[in-house]
Amino acid sequence: MYSFLISIVALVLGYLFYGRFLASVVRQDAKNPTPALTKTDGVDYIPMPTWKVFMIQFLNIAGTGPIFGAIMGAKFGPACYLWVVLGCIFAGAVHDYISGMVILRGGGCSYNDMIGKIFGKKTRVFVTFLITALLLLVGAVFVYSPSIILGDIAALSEDSMTSMMFWVVIIFVYYLIASILPIDKLIGKIYPIFAFCILFMALGLFVCLLIHWPTIPEFWDGLANRGPSIGVTGQSIFPCLFITVACGAISGFHATQSPMMARCLTNEKHARPIFYGSMIAEGVVALIWAAVSSYFFFDGGMAEVQASSAQAPAVVVSVSKYWLGAVGSILAIIGVVAAPITTGDTAFRSARIMIADYVNFDQKPAKNRILISIPLFAIAILLLWYNMADEEGFNTIWRYFGWLNQTLAAFTLWAMTQWLYTRSRKMYYLITLLPALFMTAVCGSFILFDSIGLGLPQAWLPYVVGILLSLSIFVFCLANRKQKRENEL
Repeated sequence: MYSFLISIVALVLGYLFYGRFLASVVRQDAKNPTPALTKTDGVDYIPMPTWKVFMIQFLNIAGTGPIFGAIMGAKFGPACYLWVVLGCIFAGAVHDYISGMVILRGGGCSYNDMIGKIFGKKTRVFVTFLITALLLLVGAVFVYSPSIILGDIAALSEDSMTSMMFWVVIIFVYYLIASILPIDKLIGKIYPIFAFCILFMALGLFVCLLIHWPTIPEFWDGLANRGPSIGVTGQSIFPCLFITVACGAISGFHATQSPMMARCLTNEKHARPIFYGSMIAEGVVALIWAAVSSYFFFDGGMAEVQASSAQAPAVVVSVSKYWLGAVGSILAIIGVVAAPITTGDTAFRSARIMIADYVNFDQKPAKNRILISIPLFAIAILLLWYNMADEEGFNTIWRYFGWLNQTLAAFTLWAMTQWLYTRSRKMYYLITLLPALFMTAVCGSFILFDSIGLGLPQAWLPYVVGILLSLSIFVFCLANRKQKRENEL
């Protein structure tokens, strides 16, 4: 428990000190006008209260990511805590805050437009396809698990597949409605409620941890993989842990969500609590679930809560029900059903906004929003249908999502490195360069190491390739850096 508490304190200190340092680096200024005020359109550009923007941003980037990822990551042992802390403070929150600031100052531009301004039009085209694929994977991943759970809870047929498909249809109908309505009509009203539920559940579990004070692995017990018998056999800490725990430490998906909230902020001084702060809050939630799961896996928690499965959704339901009672049962359902659904709908909304900006298609008319949304949903449904036919479909699509998600995070960090380098003569670019190098090595190694990639037999080769890939991209960026620095910071 001491390692867990130290980690919580470290996250808070990271927000107070490192977050403030980053705000000084980008020269956050309350006098700068925001796109919510200069481009108000009643659909996507809508001024909203800061507290509501925070809650929406938190739920957008969180969902079940810091819950499921932390539960699976806890199987590795206390190395999971260390990654969440260092990842959040020096990579994830940096990634979210600086990219959010660039998007905010770009008039609430889409992610691919931001990349295009930094790396050029050709890169913008590539990134548009990359992000669209990621967002569709997110939509498919986060309709799969809630439809299974709803099918079990409210079975409309003896055939489990029929019940599941009914809820898939219902969720996709909701997705369509949420992605085309003005952001303040549906998302602005229900997201703060669900975000509060996720935070309240995390707080309740934190109190339960203090009361139970379980004996869970500590940093000083060693950082090696501690769970070969519970699902992580053959998976090394590097790179597998850093892909498994994505949203709780760093996630490329977050930067695709930033344009939505950048278009609702009324004051630039609120950017640090919205972008950096929401990532720290997500890290706190991830740490709590990692500690709970460590007790579940390593200290008899599974027997106490009478759980029959070590799968992430089952852990959430079992722990919440037995530790938090009736309220916990309700929160658990929200956590494993509503949270992923509310992540999926904003994924499709982001995809619609990005494509509309790319083709310069006015989104004020509702019919224009529908024209872009329907093809996106059709592709996601086909993707989901293909993977539902395989018992390992969800695990496979989750791994692809995790790898693509972290690859996008690495790409964003490289873009932010270029942005910082061309705007200051100081070495501020190291803020994003170091995590960019690390995440590139992680992603390059994982795709060669994991079964979704080449599965190279030589254990050392993926690591060497990953490191060489990081260094190659670094050299490429140096060779193609802008000749003239723009001292705008």
